[in-house]
Amino acid sequence: MATLAQALSILGFLAPLIIFLIKRQSRFVSFHALQALLWHITYLVLVMVVMMVFVAVFAFTLMSQVTNSQGHSAPPGAFPAVFLIFPFIWLVFAAAGICNLVLAVVYAVKAGQGEWANYPVFGKWARKLLKMAPA
Repeated sequence: MATLAQALSILGFLAPLIIFLIKRQSRFVSFHALQALLWHITYLVLVMVVMMVFVAVFAFTLMSQVTNSQGHSAPPGAFPAVFLIFPFIWLVFAAAGICNLVLAVVYAVKAGQGEWANYPVFGKWARKLLKMAPA
């Protein structure tokens, strides 16, 4: 079940959450499912923040161009700059997706071998939440 929680984390946070809630009696399964769950919650929050910032910058830039066309002053190169930032944001999301895939595969293999492998940062958090001794 720990391997399944890690492997299915490729699809999002729902599978690790369900496995975490169902297999609470197994500390090993709970530990691996909670790590995947913590990673995905953090990932989801970061994605939402980046998207809100991008939409806000895009909206303000668009509004400044509308006021600029009506004769008010606005930075002339701001609107094209938003479209230059978009590929950078897309690359960050692609890198985060690859990171998600690598974490899922590596830790699914480790869980399948019975290893109590810690995610960087999230392993320590999971141990604290489960009241386990540090590794």
